[in-house]
Amino acid sequence: MNHRIIGSQTPPIAALMVFAILAPVRMWAQRGASPTPQPPVSARAGSPIDVTGYWVSIISEDWRWRMVTPPKGDYLNVPLTPEGRRVADTYDPDKDTAAGDQCKAYGAPGIMRMPTRLHITWIDDNTIKIETDTGQQTRIVHFGGTPPAGTERTWQGYSVAHWEYPGPQGRVDSFNPAFGRNSDRKPPPGGSLKIITTFLRAGYLRTNGVPYSENAVLTEYLDRHTDLGVDYITHSRILDDPKYLTEPYLVTSHFKREVDGSKWDPKPCVVARPSK
Repeated sequence: MNHRIIGSQTPPIAALMVFAILAPVRMWAQRGASPTPQPPVSARAGSPIDVTGYWVSIISEDWRWRMVTPPKGDYLNVPLTPEGRRVADTYDPDKDTAAGDQCKAYGAPGIMRMPTRLHITWIDDNTIKIETDTGQQTRIVHFGGTPPAGTERTWQGYSVAHWEYPGPQGRVDSFNPAFGRNSDRKPPPGGSLKIITTFLRAGYLRTNGVPYSENAVLTEYLDRHTDLGVDYITHSRILDDPKYLTEPYLVTSHFKREVDGSKWDPKPCVVARPSK
């Protein structure tokens, strides 16, 4: 048998594999170059939609709970636990006034359902500010990161956000400077803004004392769309609160864009007195 041809003329398969792996590395070394890391894109630069500007709420549904203060004990459509119903049934506006809790119904889980105007602006490339003229509330929305140690509970809580983009085959790409991309939700064309808020003070979902606890977690989606030349924001709110809710509570509200801030009319919080 002629072993010389097999042994000396045919390179072993393992050697070919090593060469294929090392060749690109050797080429980079010869050129004296290395891949240059790209700087992270800011939330502002990566925004798929523009939510800034002045917006006014459109009260086209749930008038009896949003435009007027409903009677005490009217918590229809809210999936309250027995403890939640007990707290709602004992609502006392005089007690809130004496305690200085005039803004208890103006926290992040409730304020977006009120008749109000929004003023949304960028503070910097990774921080948004959402102001309401009703109750004169201000919420700071942080892109990326987590609530720092020692974060205090407030009416507006601590909000962390990221953009969601439509992806191929219905998949969603989520952008967060701290956590990268990945999600399982389907936003509308263009994308949407997702906000998760924690560190809330206990407050009211409705002005007649329907409660949420300080451990509630608020998830929101802001989607922008245009109809007949008019810009709108659809605001979807999902509240998780095992203490007072038997299941996540979902409601959707709508806002129409205004040309400027000429109708902006800041007014302080007031304790509501339920209708009879």
